[in-house]
Amino acid sequence: MSFFAVLFALLIEQLKPLPRVNFVHDSLRGWMHWTGRNFDAGQSHHAWVVWCVTALVPALLAWGIYLAALQFGFAAALIWNVAVLYVTMGFRQFSHYFTDIRDALQRGDEATARSLLAEWRHLDASELPRTELLRHVIEHSLLAAHRHVFGVFFWFVVLSTLGFGPAGAVLYRMAEFASRYWGFKSRVVGVPSNERLLALSQRVFSLIDHLPARLTAFGFAVVGNFEEAAACWRRDAHLWKHANEGIILAAAAGAVGVQLGGAAAPGVTPDRSKTFDSGAGEDTAGAEGSTPGALPQLDHLRSIVGLVWRSVVLWMLLLALLSLANLIG
Repeated sequence: MSFFAVLFALLIEQLKPLPRVNFVHDSLRGWMHWTGRNFDAGQSHHAWVVWCVTALVPALLAWGIYLAALQFGFAAALIWNVAVLYVTMGFRQFSHYFTDIRDALQRGDEATARSLLAEWRHLDASELPRTELLRHVIEHSLLAAHRHVFGVFFWFVVLSTLGFGPAGAVLYRMAEFASRYWGFKSRVVGVPSNERLLALSQRVFSLIDHLPARLTAFGFAVVGNFEEAAACWRRDAHLWKHANEGIILAAAAGAVGVQLGGAAAPGVTPDRSKTFDSGAGEDTAGAEGSTPGALPQLDHLRSIVGLVWRSVVLWMLLLALLSLANLIG
């Protein structure tokens, strides 16, 4: 069932993607706001209460509905799995920004590209030179592909195999969204009243994402330049603040031969990069702390798209073989 659920969800998402502003995202924000308002009183143990209500309750609810659907037959359970995967997994949840930025750069409209990157990632990209702009688009796109596709895919397959239906997909998506929501300080969301909740949500998601991040990096290595990807993985993953992100980005950089990491404009990604104190010009071939490879160019965006899709095909083939072996056995 897992193979067909993932396949149908991806196909439907390509044909009828969720709009940029959609009810799922709005509902998630509303749910996070409600749980924080009603269960967070600022004490240390309240952080666990809020996180469990935020992430575990929806996952258990998805599992319960799956069990109920099974009473009506295989088809009903499959439809529920596909529906959950459709709203939790997919390229179109982020690819519209990638496509619009790429199109703007192809037209030579760097101002629009910077504006779109700022809107997408909520950062100041107004002073980014072209090379740094491309680097950030590549890095954010790779991480988005992992979190919206591969991470959900891996947890869905694992827990679905154990009989939990789409609970894994919901758990991963809720944990990932919580780690971003409580860290997103704006007039709309506001600073979280419990800093322990922010730290807890990021720590738990890091644990949940530990294995999927390494499987994603392995997939990039297999479908790309394996030797260089493995070398970058071992040598350069530490260049990023968060280990899971560093492993993914270092492996992808080696797989396609592009220079990632290094310096960035002040204030752009202080939460992700350890070396962001100074800007990097277009001719800065040896930016401190970067992976080896060519400076990011527009053609690298096409290479990244190919890398991600080949990795999707790889994991789908493996899942199909496992499903076939299970049927035969």
